[in-house]
Amino acid sequence: MIQALCRFIYFKLLGWKEEVTEPFHDKCVICVAPHTSNWDLFIGKLYWSAKGKKACFMMKKEWFFFPLGAVFRAMGGIPVDRSKKTSLVNQMTERFKHTDALSLTITPEATRSPNPDWKKGFYYIALGAGVPIQLIGFDYERKVISYTKWLMPTGDFDRDIVEIKAYFKDFKGKHPENFAY
Repeated sequence: MIQALCRFIYFKLLGWKEEVTEPFHDKCVICVAPHTSNWDLFIGKLYWSAKGKKACFMMKKEWFFFPLGAVFRAMGGIPVDRSKKTSLVNQMTERFKHTDALSLTITPEATRSPNPDWKKGFYYIALGAGVPIQLIGFDYERKVISYTKWLMPTGDFDRDIVEIKAYFKDFKGKHPENFAY
């Protein structure tokens, strides 16, 4: 019932489309870009629910206040305390090792402002867990979520990030001026 409602809202009411040529993996890191608006979370979750999938996402703990905290947790939110010096990469890698299915969505820009220096955590989580990175692009101009590429991290971040960023270069975020690849 929820999936049907999400499909109706995403495809019919909002008029978004999908461009998918690759299989969805049960265990993966989902790299999403461009991330230029808070609406990205809701459009992405709506789409993922329309597909009948579940995905987790990490978010600043400051957003997990009542009543939003309960909503974000129900949506798959994992609160992150950035002030602590604990390794999120190790925590997420361990989480992957102890589950049969986990899709962890990460926006490597880590901000809705232009940032050409993407965070590396998404890459090292996938590398450490031995899972693929699914590249999912948001194109607000065409109203399309696109998934036409995935890759297994090789361990050569500098080489792989060039390929990853090249995939996203033509996508237009809600605020395209805030995307720097």
